[in-house]
Amino acid sequence: MSKALETFENSIKDAEELLAIYKAQPKTSPDAGEVLKRAGLVMAMTAWETYVEDRIREEIQVLLKLLNGSHAGQFILDSLEEELKRFHNPTADKTRRLFIDYLKVDVTAKWEWNNCEPKMAKATLDELMGKRGDAVHRSRAITSGEPAPHPVKKDDLVKAIGFLRNLVIATDRALA
Repeated sequence: MSKALETFENSIKDAEELLAIYKAQPKTSPDAGEVLKRAGLVMAMTAWETYVEDRIREEIQVLLKLLNGSHAGQFILDSLEEELKRFHNPTADKTRRLFIDYLKVDVTAKWEWNNCEPKMAKATLDELMGKRGDAVHRSRAITSGEPAPHPVKKDDLVKAIGFLRNLVIATDRALA
């Protein structure tokens, strides 16, 4: 198990705690606790983003052991850090490209488990990244005098947490 996976397991607990608080909260109105579900999704997706960044750093350190202290090794590390500064919203394609560029491994090709194959995993990740973007950057619009439906449902958050756990395990396995 990678150190990045251990960190992910610790980080995803934030999303689980927000979900537990939401479930325990009395539902006094249709909007009661909605912010908790949105925040839970944001925290879950942040755990994924952190995992990807930590995992690539972890693997690069292993690969660069022989180049440690050299100009070439430092150049690669600096390039990676610059890339990670711009690495936001790690969709399937962005994640694939990062691992191919630095490790020559297409981790997305190995994203399969139980009833999920790579194509479905990629689409699900991209959909979750879109929901995260909506939760972070969009207010609930009002159309015809009524607010739009809540962007994150309880089941969406439960499924997202489970999906991300499987995705991280599959990514770790692809790099083993």
